[in-house]
Amino acid sequence: MKKALLLVLISIITITSCHEKKQTEPEIASKTYLEESHSYAQPNDAVITHLDLDIDVDFDSQIISGTATYNIENSGSNQIILDSKFLEIESVTQNGEQTEFELGEFDESLGQSLIIKIKEDTKQIAITYSTTAKTEALQWLTTHQTADKTNPFLFTQGQAILTRTWIPIQDSPQIRITYDATVKVPQELMAVMSAENPKEKNENGVYQFKMEQPIPAYLIALAVGDIEYKAISDRTGVYAEKSMLDKVHEEFSDMEKMVVAAENLYGDYDWEQFDVIVLPPSFPFGGMENPRLTFATPTVIAGDKSLTSLVAHELAHSWSGNLVTNATWNDFWLNEGFTVYFEIRIMEALYGKDRANMLALIGRQDLEDELEALKESPNDTKLKLDLKGRNPDDGMNSIAYDKGYLFLRTLEEKVGRDNMDAFLKSYFKKNAFSTTNTEDFISYLNENLLGKNNITFNTEEWIYQPGIPENAAVIESDAFSNVEKTLEEFLKTNSIDVAKTENWAPQEWVHFVRNFPKDITPDQMQQLDNSFDFTNSTNSYITMVWYEQSILNGYHGNNVDTKIAKFLNTVGRRWYVTTLFSAFAKAERIEEAIEIYKTARGNYHSVTANTVDEMLGVK
Repeated sequence: MKKALLLVLISIITITSCHEKKQTEPEIASKTYLEESHSYAQPNDAVITHLDLDIDVDFDSQIISGTATYNIENSGSNQIILDSKFLEIESVTQNGEQTEFELGEFDESLGQSLIIKIKEDTKQIAITYSTTAKTEALQWLTTHQTADKTNPFLFTQGQAILTRTWIPIQDSPQIRITYDATVKVPQELMAVMSAENPKEKNENGVYQFKMEQPIPAYLIALAVGDIEYKAISDRTGVYAEKSMLDKVHEEFSDMEKMVVAAENLYGDYDWEQFDVIVLPPSFPFGGMENPRLTFATPTVIAGDKSLTSLVAHELAHSWSGNLVTNATWNDFWLNEGFTVYFEIRIMEALYGKDRANMLALIGRQDLEDELEALKESPNDTKLKLDLKGRNPDDGMNSIAYDKGYLFLRTLEEKVGRDNMDAFLKSYFKKNAFSTTNTEDFISYLNENLLGKNNITFNTEEWIYQPGIPENAAVIESDAFSNVEKTLEEFLKTNSIDVAKTENWAPQEWVHFVRNFPKDITPDQMQQLDNSFDFTNSTNSYITMVWYEQSILNGYHGNNVDTKIAKFLNTVGRRWYVTTLFSAFAKAERIEEAIEIYKTARGNYHSVTANTVDEMLGVK
């Protein structure tokens, strides 16, 4: 009896120990990774699981230096490979001892492999390094490039493969890690990251951060500046420079309502805090969905909440992109198509179907423009891409966003909204804090939505074929139909009933301006400018489309050329900048564009500058 009891107890202890070990082991340890063309890492051999970052931010030298310490899982390999680009690697240790390392051949897009010698029992590596003047993820801003013009500013932009330019790391979206960070900055500045953040400055300029949920490298983000925080709710709030803070707070005052609307659609918000920091105008994107702290452009501060769909978009990424991430950049549409769909559902829940359909129709027009631009490379109009040998930024366009959205909207109309919502909610829950690819999504779709409801749908045509299938959803907007009628009447009569436009939303004005015919005359544009003062609009979106039309149609009234040059020297948002420089090229005003670019380029982040360099053929 005693011997039998002892055996039972040993069995129970063994089972319990195995269960506890299974619970504490990182999920990443047993994962099989896909082949990755945009990272040198070989995660099936050895993979990072946690980062402890200890860095100093030096504004005088414009260098970040310090040590990146990683916990790793090793499958018996004698080396671990990380990604590095434009970094100075000073030394590397494994398990606390100096070890050998080498940098591979340099590639213009990928940088270099960082090959570190390890042992089979190595659990930790540490890399002491510093950034350089060529580091692409960082933008160091002088005081005059900020809103308050009192202190310098720094921010990072890691998507798609730029985190390797400020941290040596395995820079693949399918490799998710947790991280801690210690960041030392000048005492007059505050540091914030995509992690738990301070709400006010401290006395010594040393800030501690923790991100307990595993995220891919491109979502590790840092901003340093003379910023302040203002809460909107217990879990939402905004950071901005002092002169901007109240404006930002008012503009984004619906953030908590957005979070509630999103949760009602697709389940709990799993990141505890949803804050937004408004950066200086050189920030290259409308927004970047860094977990817990969205980075945003000041161009969305219109004074009337008309451009806050951007906040809804970045919030939606908390599910599609951050919670469930594309495994490779070939699957980028899984991040963005889902997010546009979710964004428009949030906007519909808060502001009604009319506004949601206006946003969707603008996206549909963007998609048609993109299809025209890519007519010589039809393979780039597929949702699933093959970007091997190319920069993943090549796939970050309206195809991923708006064709992806149109696919999901068409699917919703086929299966019904209730079925669609139940499916998406289960999809996010099933894949939470992990990555997926297009093929796995199709399998999940077939099993859990189409097959379950005995529905046939042309999924593979949408995903693997170029262009737009014939069964695409037709998006309609009564508001836009009225806008088009007003424009037609003006073009016929050269007069416009201003009273009809008094209650137009900014999206209606954008639609009005974007749909000018090619034969509109400068005199007609002058008349519209006199009536509505488009050249001096305070809404950046309206301003951008008006400036585009001014360039394309040879309109020079109301000092618009000077205003365009000032706009391009102030705003670094890539979408706006490339739209206007592209218009100069189409209008055969390339020399004028280059003259403006010579003075503007220094204000742009590398993401924007690299795109315009190629567009204008300059360096």
